[in-house]
Amino acid sequence: MHLLSRKLRDLSEALKECTKDVHEQAESTEFMMSFQKGQVSLQEFKLYLASLYYIYCALEEESERNKDNPVYAPVHFPAELYRTTALEQDLQYYYGPGWREDICCHEATQKYVNRLHHVGQHEPELLVAHAYTRYLGDLSGGQILKKIAQKSLHLPTTGEGLAFFNFPGVTNISKFKQLYRARMNSIPMDCATEERIVQEARTSFLLNIEVFEELQRLVNQQRSLENGRLTQPKPELRTRGNKPHSPAPAKDREQMTHSNLLPSTPLLRWTLALFFLATTIAVGIYAM
Repeated sequence: MHLLSRKLRDLSEALKECTKDVHEQAESTEFMMSFQKGQVSLQEFKLYLASLYYIYCALEEESERNKDNPVYAPVHFPAELYRTTALEQDLQYYYGPGWREDICCHEATQKYVNRLHHVGQHEPELLVAHAYTRYLGDLSGGQILKKIAQKSLHLPTTGEGLAFFNFPGVTNISKFKQLYRARMNSIPMDCATEERIVQEARTSFLLNIEVFEELQRLVNQQRSLENGRLTQPKPELRTRGNKPHSPAPAKDREQMTHSNLLPSTPLLRWTLALFFLATTIAVGIYAM
């Protein structure tokens, strides 16, 4: 059965209806659930921003490539929506001037980036799906995440470290979203192309889910390493038989200390006794 068999009125409604399940899956990932509860550390937030940076670099590179293409031009709003510069500001705030050497494009993020480049270069009409899921999502849910991050991480009220969530070119988010949907619905396309765009929007959400799952794995690995360093037991000294070396009781150690001062054989003991006796006699005679 075709995804568009319900005869939805326009592309924006088709996208909203047919991506509802994967949208909910993305919001229900462990990483995003923790974020929404305010259980996000600075390290987790930095990983999240770094991943977004690579994704938006790819999306906006391909947007520039297709800005004059009639299948994408109606939804090209660089001044209002582009996020790369804002993410660069945030990454410099958290990592410092050398942030480019400190971040890494992990496997799931790279998979997402590769898909964006493929679409932009070979199937530009599908780029509409990625722009829709990313930008409209950031305009909506991103504002909630901004407040959570600011409170959880005790960030400045002046907005440093949160540039990604700020859209200074959009004065009214609700009205802009209406404009964006109207522009998207105006793109001429047949039913087959519309269905491919809807499928690609689902792919975009699934790629995003993989990124969230990867970020959670990275967070868990970091926590395991930190817990290991805190609870690592001190190494035991072992004998050749691989049995733990137990210290002797205090009484035994005292006996061992005294007995070690004496020779270990009777013959040596008698020899020393005679030596001391002879020495004593000699000293006595000398004193006379």
